[in-house]
Amino acid sequence: MWVLHLTALAELPATNQHQLVAVEKANLAVTVYNDKEEIMAQATFLDYPNWNVAKQDDWVSVFQELDSEIQCTPLNTLFMHLFVAVDEYSVGCCKEIIRTVFKAVPELHFIFLIVPCYMSLGSALITVFDPVGNVPSLTFDEDFAVHVCHRHNHYPQLHIRRARVEDHDDLMPIFLHHDTILKATYGEYFLAELIEAQDEENHAVVCEVEGVAVGFMSVCSRVNMQLLHECFDLGPFHGLCIPHPDDILEPPPELSIQESQDAELRSSSQSSQKIVEELQEPVSPEAMERVQGKIPEESATEELLSTVQSGNTGEMEDMEKLSQVSTVIDTDYYISNTSLASISPPEETSHFRPIYRGASAAFCIQLFCIDETHEARSLDFMNFVFSLFPDKNFCIISVPHLTPEFVLIQNFVKLIPFNNCTLEQDLYVFHRAGLLKSINIRFATFSDTPGVENLVSTLMLSKSILEDLKQYNKAHRDPDGTPLQAFVAEVAEQVVGIAVIRNEMDVEYIRSHYNIEDFIYFSHHQREEHGHLYHFALNPIFRHYTKFFLKEILRLGYKSCLYYPIYPQSREGKFQSSYAHSLTSALHCLVPVRPRRQIVYPLEKLGINAPSKAVSKEPLSYALNHTNRKLTLEPKITVNAKIVVVGASSVGISFLETLVFCSHLKFSNLTLISTHGLPGKKLLSTEQRKFLASDHCFNDKDHALMSLCSWVNVVVGRMTAIDRAAKYVVVSKEEIVLYDHLVLCTGQQYQVPCPTGADISQHLTNREVPNSSQRRYTGKVPCNHFTLNDEEDCFKALTWIRNNSITTEGNVIVYGSTIDTYTTVETLLNLGVRGSCIHLVQPPPKSTITCINNYSVEGAVEDALRAAGVTVYRDAILAQWNDGLHPDPIQSASFTTPTKPFKLPCAMFFSFFEKNVDYETFKAFNDACLVYDGRLVIDANFHTNDVAVRAAGSLTKFSNRYYSNEWTHSSFNSKEIGFQLAAAMLSLFDPTLEPVTEPPADLDRLIPMYKGAKIQGGILPGSYHYLHIAKPAIPTPLEVQKAQPDFGLEIVTGNAKNGTYFRIHINKYKMVETITCLSKEPFPASNYIRLFGQHEQLLNNLCARYEDELITDLYSYFTEPWCMALFHDRFIDLRKELHQILTSKEEGDLPSMEQLARQIEDEEISLKEKPRSYLKRVFQETIYKPLVEKSILDYLHYNQYHLPMYAWPGII
Repeated sequence: MWVLHLTALAELPATNQHQLVAVEKANLAVTVYNDKEEIMAQATFLDYPNWNVAKQDDWVSVFQELDSEIQCTPLNTLFMHLFVAVDEYSVGCCKEIIRTVFKAVPELHFIFLIVPCYMSLGSALITVFDPVGNVPSLTFDEDFAVHVCHRHNHYPQLHIRRARVEDHDDLMPIFLHHDTILKATYGEYFLAELIEAQDEENHAVVCEVEGVAVGFMSVCSRVNMQLLHECFDLGPFHGLCIPHPDDILEPPPELSIQESQDAELRSSSQSSQKIVEELQEPVSPEAMERVQGKIPEESATEELLSTVQSGNTGEMEDMEKLSQVSTVIDTDYYISNTSLASISPPEETSHFRPIYRGASAAFCIQLFCIDETHEARSLDFMNFVFSLFPDKNFCIISVPHLTPEFVLIQNFVKLIPFNNCTLEQDLYVFHRAGLLKSINIRFATFSDTPGVENLVSTLMLSKSILEDLKQYNKAHRDPDGTPLQAFVAEVAEQVVGIAVIRNEMDVEYIRSHYNIEDFIYFSHHQREEHGHLYHFALNPIFRHYTKFFLKEILRLGYKSCLYYPIYPQSREGKFQSSYAHSLTSALHCLVPVRPRRQIVYPLEKLGINAPSKAVSKEPLSYALNHTNRKLTLEPKITVNAKIVVVGASSVGISFLETLVFCSHLKFSNLTLISTHGLPGKKLLSTEQRKFLASDHCFNDKDHALMSLCSWVNVVVGRMTAIDRAAKYVVVSKEEIVLYDHLVLCTGQQYQVPCPTGADISQHLTNREVPNSSQRRYTGKVPCNHFTLNDEEDCFKALTWIRNNSITTEGNVIVYGSTIDTYTTVETLLNLGVRGSCIHLVQPPPKSTITCINNYSVEGAVEDALRAAGVTVYRDAILAQWNDGLHPDPIQSASFTTPTKPFKLPCAMFFSFFEKNVDYETFKAFNDACLVYDGRLVIDANFHTNDVAVRAAGSLTKFSNRYYSNEWTHSSFNSKEIGFQLAAAMLSLFDPTLEPVTEPPADLDRLIPMYKGAKIQGGILPGSYHYLHIAKPAIPTPLEVQKAQPDFGLEIVTGNAKNGTYFRIHINKYKMVETITCLSKEPFPASNYIRLFGQHEQLLNNLCARYEDELITDLYSYFTEPWCMALFHDRFIDLRKELHQILTSKEEGDLPSMEQLARQIEDEEISLKEKPRSYLKRVFQETIYKPLVEKSILDYLHYNQYHLPMYAWPGII
């Protein structure tokens, strides 16, 4: 192995640790593998020199003085800090690495290599680097030799020229390799004809390498501006027109109120909810950067936005709408600059749109193709094509939205369509000024204030930005002493961007509450290297320099990481958005960081062994976004496919969460259609009891930690139709939402019960009335009738209770037999409704299994209902409202029973009678010819009978061909279903995943079985806190389960009526299978959920201790310090690591522990002792014991900020 470690720490050897730090802090690290996945070479590159030959933030002048011909800048320069290679392959690997780096970073022109003068470069590096000169070091007495590698020697810029007819033969193989439609449509010589047809409006250019054309671009100055103005928000680019005195840019006075509301939306740094009924959609932050300043070109006297008298706007052919041919052929799917928060602007019938009178300032790319080998140089075309249209400042291109973002349009800005746009293409724009390479990022000064004011003048948070800039110029720190840094982006002496950061003061909190270590090795970053991004605004013309701006912030600010939090904001109005404590238009370049599940600590019991307050504190929850040095040059794969999710159920939210947190993918067209938008608005305060039971999949805090509204377009409304042929969903019978992939997760809802109409004056019984359970109520829903399905419904019910004095007078009827009836009764009691005024009416059961399925818990709840004075009626069927008269409002309700009917006065009626698919949803399925058999029919891969339509959750059932009607998605954990649905779809978008192989013929008839626990919980009458955790199973009465011979062991402590009940069922494999808790006191439910699926020995030999009567209270038992590690979010990783140790062959001549166990089971080994004793002895006498101990101690040491209650060698 040949190693050249170019560390600045000359006294230290090139250890593995230092190499790891070099890779961790590198802007770019490249590794070469062979076909056996063995590492052959590795190199790391940073944006500042090593050996301390210059300061990290001030090296440009040092290197420009070495050679005046080397015009190095932070944009076009990197430094090689480490190179490692296998000797015999070092030369080839070195050249491949250099070529790869130049290809990955198109702006890069120079790679510098700095070594001590006495050091030889070796046979590999000397082939690519040329000597430049010597420079002194700031910390060492010796000089250092500087070598440079030029782009043109490895991946040169392309030569661009006008196309000639003879280029046809070179170009056609490239076209036909990817696409044959053009040839089939326009004939074999369409390209030659296109080249021959050039005129003043149409030009064709090629790029060539060694005289051979390797790429082609056709451009045209005829653009249908009227169509573009109707379909896209072109405001940030002045409508792609030349400014004209008659332009109407301001709304008339009568729209001023509406416009002020729009301005609030437009200033938000995140997405807002789209209101279908009023045709409003949120706006991306980039669309609001209306920077009207003029950017002078580098070598031109004219101003780029100056008015000229030329430019034609002609109608285009109907076939293509935007241009004659808008075909793009390319295969690179990497890097994108489209913000995931980019959503259409608000649109109403009265919404003002600017009118532009000036001539068109844009030309369009009609046809583009380039060979894969040279596609990284696609931007080389742009200088030449802009020179063909000196009066045009914008270049636009439209591509089908399913086309992966290739290299060329990664430098363009994706325009935002209006909500009424039905074009099946995305529009991208590039400004002439974007070609300027003179962008300079530097610290802000006092003289920058006017430029920054002009830049941010139209932004709602402009005042906050300017105040922070003033504070930076005044003291470089906040009044409380927090270091403050402000940076500006400058082009041709004009400010085009502003960024403000502070030191991140909550580093420990971030590490302990977010999975930041998915992206960094935390221990390799100093505390002062963590920065907090407060403001980031960049002129959209230079949006493709966003990552460069962030990279320079890290370099100049001596930071390695940046964090940007998004705080939740709840509004009771129509718009739901995430609250920005600051502004950033760089969100698309950041990655969302998953929150970590937290242990609920018994702080009083732990005492001094509790975690620090920095870890255990609970500030306002926020969603965290992040970038670091490595991510500034790491590409993302953009997915422009329109994925529409219908229903904000736990399944739908879990599906969206999984897609959003795929850090290497960027889904730019995620849409959620939901009756009430995204959940998590915190409409009910924490003091109020919940009306509905919880499945413990998501709570309000979880929604705040995800901030899905930053990445998902939200359409508020109800799906009323699906057009499978045209691929769109109709919302609220008016608006359409286009889709490529439709995901149905509407679930089932409580429906308004249909009274049987029986006249109780005739003393009818249940046997004598018709069965109305399958009938649908079609009348007007009474104003005091409530079906509670989500938090919005609960909030409306709560408002009705308060506004109509329900707590002091009037009867409340709760109709149903689900667990939600109990939680609603308890909520009513807690709100002050007298128990004697609450009537719990239960219809005849459809099954012998109750909603709680535990006699002990049911008995305690029934006693509590009696004690509270709540009257319970059983086997009652709703007969009439108001004796069959007009039911609005309900004043009385009549019921029949197996014996005699009864009638109750009613001021409020809650119905939990039966959950079913909403009728409008069913009708949409039925009209779309989706197979429906009681529920929407799917296969094992979530597909309906339409390949573009998937469904999941309680809405669905498996096809009858699986012969498994007992099992549905309702049997499983909703969060796991959503995750598996996303995993099934990711194979369509993620090229890093292995191709999905078709299952064997006999396996595709099996339904998937999921392992996550099925959970329900809530607060039951008597103020009992209830939690039930069980494995997915076909419902069976508890007594029947206990009668099975392989039931296992039941551990019960406490008493249900006293509120101390805790039951654990250990199955025959000694695994925790069921947990039931009923307590008068709140308990840490999230901790107990982690116990599911654990072996009883992990629970400190639970069975043995229980049998020895050492455990009298499981609540107290699971607050003891020893079990905190079991609740830790990374305990599952420790289990996997230990399992890997025991299953791997650690010693050459000895089988693994797993193999030994199998040999004993198969009687391949004759033992003189008990198998358990033999395995234990082998474990202790071999390498396995120290390996396991080391793994456990490393786990405890690494997570000591969460687990300080554990001791390990060296701390005592």
